[in-house]
Amino acid sequence: MIEIDFMSALHKSTKRDYLARVNDSEFPKARAAELAKQFDFDYWDGDRRICYGGYKYIEGRWEKVARAIANHYMLPDKPKILDIGCGKGYLLYDFLKVIPDAEIYGIDISNYAISNSKEEIRERLYLGNATNLPWADDYFDLVISITTLHNLPSYDLFDALKEMERVGKSNKYLCVESYRNENEKTNLLYWQVTCEAFNTPKEWQWWFNQTGYSGDYSFIYFDD
Repeated sequence: MIEIDFMSALHKSTKRDYLARVNDSEFPKARAAELAKQFDFDYWDGDRRICYGGYKYIEGRWEKVARAIANHYMLPDKPKILDIGCGKGYLLYDFLKVIPDAEIYGIDISNYAISNSKEEIRERLYLGNATNLPWADDYFDLVISITTLHNLPSYDLFDALKEMERVGKSNKYLCVESYRNENEKTNLLYWQVTCEAFNTPKEWQWWFNQTGYSGDYSFIYFDD
């Protein structure tokens, strides 16, 4: 288990006005969060003041992440890859550019995301929950979960980490939101609309130890 960063470059490419999110007259923070937590149209393709404001496929954006992950892990030929919280499947689609013979799978709780996913891989995406993965033990050569597990309450986070550990062999990687100081905590509280697990890196390590999660990890910080 190591901390390895595949995600901060994408995270830092977005500029954020934290006070504007909290104080917006039409979609103040509480209203934005209420809409976002439905993980439906408003979350993915609704107003930018709610969440993504149109989550579209951008050529090359996720390919950089897929390539970095593939280069880091020693994967076999025709690896089985699972993305927990796959959304519209853009990362999985770009994995096929990097590893064309990969056997990809994705799971997400959002029916809207899967219905509006990359058509080329839609049949590989499943509606479901991270707490109950419909695959056998040690089924996957690589299991990833990008900015998803912090959206779970504590009583689900435990099971989700146990499940991620169960279905994957040795190669696992997750990325979650976190904070190291009061400034980052405030920014996270102001900006997030779906986060439920507010943990420092030390607290995340506690969760990993409690659940036996043995994979790698990285943290997203709202430090700007």
